[in-house]
Amino acid sequence: MARRAITVAAAMLAVFVIAVTALAVAASRSAAQPVVLGPVIESSPAAPRAAATDQPPAPGAVRTATDPLQAWAQQQAQRTAIPVAAVRAYGRAELRLRAEQPGCRLGWVTLAGIGEVESDHGRYQGRTLGDQGISSTPIVGVALDGVGVARIGDTDGGMLDGDPALDRAVGPMQMLPSTWRRWAADGDGDGVREPQDIDDAALAAARYLCASGSLRSDEGWRAAVLSYNASSAYLVNVAAWAGAYAGASSRR
Repeated sequence: MARRAITVAAAMLAVFVIAVTALAVAASRSAAQPVVLGPVIESSPAAPRAAATDQPPAPGAVRTATDPLQAWAQQQAQRTAIPVAAVRAYGRAELRLRAEQPGCRLGWVTLAGIGEVESDHGRYQGRTLGDQGISSTPIVGVALDGVGVARIGDTDGGMLDGDPALDRAVGPMQMLPSTWRRWAADGDGDGVREPQDIDDAALAAARYLCASGSLRSDEGWRAAVLSYNASSAYLVNVAAWAGAYAGASSRR
């Protein structure tokens, strides 16, 4: 009897997860799309590497990349209560992936759902997110020591997370140092790839999610989010926030 009850509970949870994520995917399709009137920098993905800097952009390049989305980001920030800098970063990442991998169909509200769950859009534990996309103090996760979490030994010599013994997730999108080494991106064209910068972190996360395949279907969306964190509870949480943001973004 107990085994049957567990089986039924697991089935009910699976149905619930499928229903919630289906709603999130459907809602994300109706979310207000980012509107851009000018060029978006770094139009092609950089080769995965550990280097932290690129060539400095031409004078005014960062402003050019930022200003076209500013009005849209301010509007969506008012509707969703997400910081303007975070909305702008998520919107820019969607536009970039729309150009790089049009078949991925990643929406900015999916990134917003992840950003909310991971760090409250860079505001974790009372931090504030500045206009340039940097939190008031660096965001570093717990040591991955195997106690209630996976055990992951140090992969970066403590360079990103300050821990020379164990890895810790870093930045507003909470990426592991080894993941950042592969997917590091310059989302705002300032010549620096910085996991604590939400512009860079959002673009890296977007490319990471799209690596799992198209997010157009419910199954594809679930697979992408679970590739970020293989937890059903995490999936449901991200789906709920993504759906909520999609609904809020389309209100007039």
